Amino acid sequence: MKKFLIIALAAVLAAGCQNGQNPAENLSRAEMLREKILSTDTSSVLVVAHRGDWRYAPENSIAAIEHSIETGVDVVELDLQLTKDSVLILMHDSSLDRTTTGRGPVSEWTLDDIKTLKLKNGAEIHTKHSVPTLEEALMVAKGKILVNLDKADRYFDLVMPVLEKTGTTRQIIMKGGRSADEVLDFYGKYLEDVIYMPIVSLDQKNSEEVMHRFMEVLKPAAYELLYARAEDVRVPLQMKQELKGKALLWYNTLWDTMSGGHDDDLALEDPDAAYGYLIDTLGARIIQTDRSEYLLEYLRSRNLHD
Repeated sequence: MKKFLIIALAAVLAAGCQNGQNPAENLSRAEMLREKILSTDTSSVLVVAHRGDWRYAPENSIAAIEHSIETGVDVVELDLQLTKDSVLILMHDSSLDRTTTGRGPVSEWTLDDIKTLKLKNGAEIHTKHSVPTLEEALMVAKGKILVNLDKADRYFDLVMPVLEKTGTTRQIIMKGGRSADEVLDFYGKYLEDVIYMPIVSLDQKNSEEVMHRFMEVLKPAAYELLYARAEDVRVPLQMKQELKGKALLWYNTLWDTMSGGHDDDLALEDPDAAYGYLIDTLGARIIQTDRSEYLLEYLRSRNLHD
């Protein structure tokens, strides 16, 4: 599948050259970022903003997405919930309580009612911002940034029509913990456009078997890898070697047990010991963070980001 997509993109580039045009001028930023992943380009490190830079604006808000685009983030991670009248909205929790001025399950509120609420910021103070729909968010992101839709496989049959309507299918990254065979059955033909990344906990006894099955069946362009303890680094180092030139490695620095202690908190004290270790020792080329601007500054100081 990955080979097919790269050949198809190469044909587009060749057509641009024959017309006397610079191929890069014909591609949106989102398409160029997509190609970086599909071609397993290791020359730079992609930055993923968790819930859309929630330190700047409410999580999963339009303002958070816009700020991520403005600062040069490559991927924005967004969460989905479904309203009572079957509309997909951006929200992490199944309840409205923590992030909005409303109360109760999202599933018991219609979109019109949810639109009367205001989003809360990281200090749980209400703001002027409203809850966006998936469609509204995708129109803001269109052509500008890749979008990782979290918690989306629960509603995939509803997600795809929205992607097709907005013309953003090729900007989407889906991740999950399903087996390789389950992914093929579940996503089917959509894998031609949607990028799928397996999430693999390297602390699990069968993690190597899971990885090898994905390599055999699906050949993903990237993997999200998790490991809890800094001393348990044998498998992460092994995966770095096995996947070299075959796939990019995605690590999360949101909290310590996701990346062997090399998290955002450590990065504030010593970015080389956190981000630098994941990049240089473990081969990370995609990092999801709660401090996207700080990570971007670090990467640019090392010429690892535009």
